[in-house]
Amino acid sequence: MSATQLGDVTPVAVAPPNLERRDLSRHPALQLGLPVLFAAAVLLLWEFLCRAYAVPEVILPTPSAIYARIISAWPFLVQHAVPTGTEAAIGFLLATVLGIALAVLLSYSRWAYAALYPNVIFFQLIPKIALAPLFIVWLGIGSPSRLAFSMFIAFFPVVIATLTGLNATPPDMLRLCKALTARSWQVFLSVRFPYALPHIFSGLKIAVTFAIIGVIVGEFITAQAGLGYLILFASSQAETSLIMASIAMLCVVGLVLYGAVAGLERLILRKYGH
Repeated sequence: MSATQLGDVTPVAVAPPNLERRDLSRHPALQLGLPVLFAAAVLLLWEFLCRAYAVPEVILPTPSAIYARIISAWPFLVQHAVPTGTEAAIGFLLATVLGIALAVLLSYSRWAYAALYPNVIFFQLIPKIALAPLFIVWLGIGSPSRLAFSMFIAFFPVVIATLTGLNATPPDMLRLCKALTARSWQVFLSVRFPYALPHIFSGLKIAVTFAIIGVIVGEFITAQAGLGYLILFASSQAETSLIMASIAMLCVVGLVLYGAVAGLERLILRKYGH
């Protein structure tokens, strides 16, 4: 090849192989900032539209009116948030323990799987809210009925997610454990349960929201305290701003419980190297 031909070749810039494009969506500041900016934009649009079209406060209060209501009724909201959050947390913990225990039984016993799993799916298909009055008939109008219903509604996601995780263990790992003559409980603690943890926490994140829903449904029917009762009371008085303030406080309770589950997930998965 002549020098002239070499001169006609257009040089191509080649990036060094060790330079990779950073995924900016995973930057901590953006992970926190983008949801906050989006929520702020929605609230500003909400405020603007309500003022521009003079929407009555009884129909839809502005975010500023809701904020003012939260500030004025803060001690009252906290007082009602405590029983709601406490019962939701207890119901979630009960559902977690019983759900994981049942999933382990279904995973290790073919007889239990054949007998129980179809019934688990059957009960999952029943609308849960339709069963709420039965819990009141069986357990009364007090806290036990709300706890039982909260546990019942949060129970199934834990069972399904845990069972999926336990059955997703790589067969090669199980064959290796068998070759090393590991016992069943050693395989469970060292291999199957660690591999199932991401699935388990996926189910727990769903279950914690269901637990709150179960408590709120119970409070709609029987309670004399709690955010569900406060929402029902405010609706009977056409206090829309108080309804929205109670819903905002309910979101805070949900975020606290969900954040606790997510924080525990990060700690445990970091320990097991996921």
